Amino acid sequence: MWTSRRVPHPENGRVRIAFAHLQSSDAERGLIRLQSVSVLFDRPVLRGVSLTVPKGALYGLVGPGASGKSVLLKAIAGLVPAQAGSVMVGQTQVTDADEPALFELRKNIGMLFQNNALFDFMTVAQNVAFPLRQLFAPDESEVARRVSERLSAVGLPGFESRLPGGLSGGQKKRVGVARATITAAPILLYDEPAAGLDPVSSQKLFDLLRQEQQAAGSTVVMVSSDLDRLLTVTDWVGMLLDGELIFEGTTEQARASGNPYVRQFLRGDVEGPL
Repeated sequence: MWTSRRVPHPENGRVRIAFAHLQSSDAERGLIRLQSVSVLFDRPVLRGVSLTVPKGALYGLVGPGASGKSVLLKAIAGLVPAQAGSVMVGQTQVTDADEPALFELRKNIGMLFQNNALFDFMTVAQNVAFPLRQLFAPDESEVARRVSERLSAVGLPGFESRLPGGLSGGQKKRVGVARATITAAPILLYDEPAAGLDPVSSQKLFDLLRQEQQAAGSTVVMVSSDLDRLLTVTDWVGMLLDGELIFEGTTEQARASGNPYVRQFLRGDVEGPL
């Protein structure tokens, strides 16, 4: 089990969390804002997490296993309640929102879950259209048009009638991306989008996600263990350790960080405090 570790500050020896400098203008533009968020199940999962995701940024959330990354994504979407702190998405206070308010919030959020979460008994078209039908109930001609457009965008034209069981791992990931983006939501949450893919397929998928994000001007929070490829597309990086945010800054600041935990994790060094 991980034990809580903090970084001694070299200037005064006091224990503190090491953050890269965050401009006030970035905070003002923050589309997603967490303040002192704690989530508890049978044990603490998130411990006083505060972070800001600037509007229009691709924010990479990294950290060792069981550090709370997936739970943080679910807290942003209102799928997991916070026992303490504040989660703001746009002007919505997620922490105190009732179900009707959360339903409206989720119209503005697309999600790609771990392991794709495709329905095996549905065709590719039905899987991709699922959130569109659940949240907006458009007419079927519009559904068909948007499904076709999304599948073409992810390089799977003509796959509408196929079943998930007949797809490769990379194809399933692309179907998941098409489903996450079908509603043209301004916020996208991706949980391990490249898990199980070979390095080439993984880079192609990250490049696709970046292209989609830039074309739509969307705000993305992405969890991934594939750090080498993740950091080629991120604008900002946050690192969780034992449920605490120990770093937040630009990708360049993350690569140059003097925080020994961040440095060891991003470099994959065997020796170090982790």
